[in-house]
Formats: sequence, C-alpha cells, structure tokens
Amino acid sequence: MRLDKYLKVSRLVKRRTLAKEVADKGRIEINGKIAKSSSTVKLGDELTLYYGNKILKVRVTDIKDSTKKQDAAYMYEIISEERIERPSLDEITGIEIFE
Repeated sequence: MRLDKYLKVSRLVKRRTLAKEVADKGRIEINGKIAKSSSTVKLGDELTLYYGNKILKVRVTDIKDSTKKQDAAYMYEIISEERIERPSLDEITGIEIFE
C-alpha cells in the first residue's frame, strides 16, 4: 500500500493530501530511510514520523484499504513517542529577552 494512503487509513495523519505533503518534505522514514508518498508500506515496517515538536515511531501490524475509526489504531503499534524541545527565541536570535 502507498505510504500516503496508509497514513490516512490508519489515521496517523488526518488527510491523504497532508500525508503526501509531509512525506514529500522528507519528514517520514520507513525502516530508517526517508520515504516519499508513493513508497510502499509492508507488514513489519517501522515508520518514523516527524511532527512539529514530536517524533513518533510505529510498527505496521495490519494493512487495510479502509477501516473504522475505532479499528484504525490496530493497524500499528507505537514503539516510541518523544517530544523535542524547541529552542527559545533568544537562543535562535542571540538577543537576550528581559522580563
């Protein structure tokens, strides 16, 4: 199954067009390699998704063409989920902010 369709059906991403955009920007990996929206997803693959300030790693456990909302979470298992601290404004600009 195509990566963008899998992300939409599993509800890891809300819309297929958004899944396509995210994948084509290099923010999704399959088994450690940057994936495009047309990449094929297979059972057992590990996906890494880079959302804003979050990294989500999942393992593909099921592939379906369509599913109900409550069953979508059974299409993958979460391996890890971590938040990334964003640098503060003064770290980015080098300007001290006085409060």
